Amino acid sequence: MSTRISYSRSMGNDQWHDRTAVELVEHLRRRDTTPRELVQHFLERIARLNPAVGALVELTPDAALAAADALEAAADAEGGSRSAVLWGLPHADKDLVARAGVRTAYGSRFMEQYVPEVSDPLALVLDAAGAVNLGKTATPEFGLPSYTESLVAPPTRTPWDLARGAGGSSGGAAAAVATGLLPAAVGSDGGGSIRIPAAACGIVGLKPSRGRVPSLSGFGALAGLPTAGPLARTVEDAALLLDALVALPPREGATAGSDLGAAWATVAPGRDGGPFLSAAVRGEGRFQLAVCTDSPWRTHYDVPMSPQATAALELAIAELSALGHGLEQLSMPEEPGYAGAFRTVWQAGAAGIPAEGEQLQLLEPLTQWLVGVGRSVSARELGAALAWLAGFERETIARFAPYDAVLMPTLAVLPPLVGSYDQHDGERNFAQQVQMTPFTSFVNASGLPAIQLPVHWTDEGLPMGVQLVGRPGGERTLLSIGAQLQRRLRWQDRRPPIW
Repeated sequence: MSTRISYSRSMGNDQWHDRTAVELVEHLRRRDTTPRELVQHFLERIARLNPAVGALVELTPDAALAAADALEAAADAEGGSRSAVLWGLPHADKDLVARAGVRTAYGSRFMEQYVPEVSDPLALVLDAAGAVNLGKTATPEFGLPSYTESLVAPPTRTPWDLARGAGGSSGGAAAAVATGLLPAAVGSDGGGSIRIPAAACGIVGLKPSRGRVPSLSGFGALAGLPTAGPLARTVEDAALLLDALVALPPREGATAGSDLGAAWATVAPGRDGGPFLSAAVRGEGRFQLAVCTDSPWRTHYDVPMSPQATAALELAIAELSALGHGLEQLSMPEEPGYAGAFRTVWQAGAAGIPAEGEQLQLLEPLTQWLVGVGRSVSARELGAALAWLAGFERETIARFAPYDAVLMPTLAVLPPLVGSYDQHDGERNFAQQVQMTPFTSFVNASGLPAIQLPVHWTDEGLPMGVQLVGRPGGERTLLSIGAQLQRRLRWQDRRPPIW
């Protein structure tokens, strides 16, 4: 055993899952450990704990070890570097991200045997940032529901209570991070799919501004709803991943890392531009905030807030006030058109799933319902829904403009027990999802950034979070405020019972 490894062991650094992603990257750069050692450590931990939480659905250990060795060999070669943002850090793709040669099922029996020949841009960006892929994290079928229970894998559970779900659609990624199976992970958020599971699993989840992440910007989807973003145990780790994600995807045929933009984004630089990690580390500033508990769904659905959600919000208000931030109440008007417009776009998005005839029977009942309704939407109806949401975007940005951020609940209730959602009645299922997550989708519709923060734990030991919704391009402000709350509440020190 080398002197270097002996030293790191004597310092207790073999418990790598207790370290933050920022710390792990620093250890790697100092050669306290190697990419191979970290890959082996997390693969061993996944083998032990993943059966209980159902976070990962596909593992590629041979490819991961080969990639780790290649990174180390390149760094040891003359002119090699360990300076990539995520150099040597283990991660896993959400099972909606195609990676060449790796089974990508999209959480569906219909795609269960699909092995892509070409990687998606998001996978290439993470490769170029130096991350080492271990496999795939669980997602519900095609990422459509806000809970992660599919027919191709066991349900994904929050490690804080294995009877309850981990949320979705990035439920596997959130559960993996919260259980210490991965240091951090990248998810995607089209209606709350990063923030919802982050809240259910007691971690940080950041949905960036529309266009901030070029490899999954939202511009390629109806109404520009989805974007990629980080899931992490700390605000700093989330910022580290965001710094990696803002890079431009490599051109086809380019060598990994040779064609990355430094910080591409559609928003103008300024006080919210530049490296995100620096904002999270400093955690500086006093800001004018608003508090809002209104939901645009409330015209059509009953969306009461649970006592646990209220307690989390009240705690955040008290802490932010103690930090010296200005706080005032903000009300959102009734939005009778929101439910119909968002439902139309959500259903029309499912219409493109390439299943026909008997293949439709391979889809889960909820997906079949969404596909059927979506394919009946006319061009006129879809155009009207998109136009309505465009107006809603403008109005929401203007309404939030006087504030640096708006504080809101993330979830209205605790994560439901696994199996609670109606799998056969689409209308009832949709209503159940809205009642759990009435505060998230409007952020996607308006293209704003938002960060979920795990501020509160119930008497039963279950996490309950709040979200801060920022101005367009305001991720640095959200990270700064999040870092301030993290220093006071120390949620990064909490560990679920399974840990």
